[in-house]
Amino acid sequence: MTDRNLPGRRDADGPGTRTPGTGRWLEARHVGQFALAGVVAAIIVGFATLVASRRVGEREAISEARVTTLIKAQGVVEPILTDAWLAGNDPAVEERLAVTIPRDVIDDSLVRVKLWAADGTILFSDEARLIGHQFKLGDEETSSLRTGRIDAEVSDLQKPENSYERAIGTKLLEVYLPIHVPNGEPLLFEAYYRYNTVQASGSRLWRSFAPISLGALVMLEVVQIPLAWSLAHRLRLRLRERERLLQRALDASEVERRQIASDLHDGVVQELAGVAFTLSARARRATDAHVDRESDDREAEEIAETVRESIRALRSLVINLYPPNLREEGLVSALRDLAERTTERGLPADIDATGFDDAIPDVVAGLLYRSAQEGLRNAFDHAGAAAVHLRLSTANRTAVLDVVDDGRGFDDATLAAREAEGHIGLKALRGLVADGGGSMRVTSSPGSGTTLRVEVPLR
Repeated sequence: MTDRNLPGRRDADGPGTRTPGTGRWLEARHVGQFALAGVVAAIIVGFATLVASRRVGEREAISEARVTTLIKAQGVVEPILTDAWLAGNDPAVEERLAVTIPRDVIDDSLVRVKLWAADGTILFSDEARLIGHQFKLGDEETSSLRTGRIDAEVSDLQKPENSYERAIGTKLLEVYLPIHVPNGEPLLFEAYYRYNTVQASGSRLWRSFAPISLGALVMLEVVQIPLAWSLAHRLRLRLRERERLLQRALDASEVERRQIASDLHDGVVQELAGVAFTLSARARRATDAHVDRESDDREAEEIAETVRESIRALRSLVINLYPPNLREEGLVSALRDLAERTTERGLPADIDATGFDDAIPDVVAGLLYRSAQEGLRNAFDHAGAAAVHLRLSTANRTAVLDVVDDGRGFDDATLAAREAEGHIGLKALRGLVADGGGSMRVTSSPGSGTTLRVEVPLR
């Protein structure tokens, strides 16, 4: 019979009471949260791109309107003007402006032109009803006439001079700059643009950038989701491994405490209890004058010998926990001492370490020593063996320990029953060996003894 995975295996997602698939559900939930965060980020970035691109587009459209106004004012209108026209003596200029401005200046976006004198009189406009009317110029217009700067702003259609523009649209952009008649006197050229053309420029810019920015975000999300899934899966595996290691440590600690308690109770405690009873009897006889002194001395010597045996048992227990010669003298020496103590307890044990290289890592030595302890303890306590043999060998950079006894052996049902009763020494040892990167195999059948084999790589 070969010992396989022990009964009571936990579900695939780790130890504890979690049902199968719970870990994968949590993994999917975390990846979903990550993906949702990515979608929210894409929406935020998309909205920010929309706002920014529209603003940039509007600024570019306003800048373009300024350039267009400058070209049309200085290249088309200014060459027509004369000093005589400004003095009211050149009606031909008026006629040329009436033809040129609607033909060469006005278009789908530029919908109104006004030509102002410095005193606020409208000298010419494509809206003839405005010509000759005087309005107060604003500070921006006056500053533009004085400094020669091109300015642009949203028109206030509630001003009296803009009464005829209200029918054109709800929002207009006005651009103004100074031009000059031949004698150098400045006039203010003012052009009105439909604002929806400015906004359309921003929308066009956003539509140009949106596929690039949003497409990049979508591609990033597509690439990141598999990575996030992989990381979540690896994290779940690490958490499961951590839980498994913790459970093994708890099982090993439980086995150690139980074995120490059993050794103390069945050995030293019983012997010291006997000493206590004997001392009590001696105290009651101390006043008896007819006590046989020779018998009394023999009894005292027996008590002393019992105490000495208890001290030796305690020392043996301490050595079993961690033998001092394991690191100082090596694994082979420690196992020989362990075999001698087993022999002294009544179970002949020997060790064969022919050709074994004792220069192995401390971790590997400690693991093999614990395995030998468990094998000898089971042979002594449960197998009813007449002899037990330990074999140490090294092959392919792997240390191998065999503990072979000639006891009664056991089958799967017996092993399961003992584990159900709380005897989990082999189970805990299997976990410790696996944590050390090794493997453990127990081969047994009723009446054929038991072989415990532990293999640990030498790293």
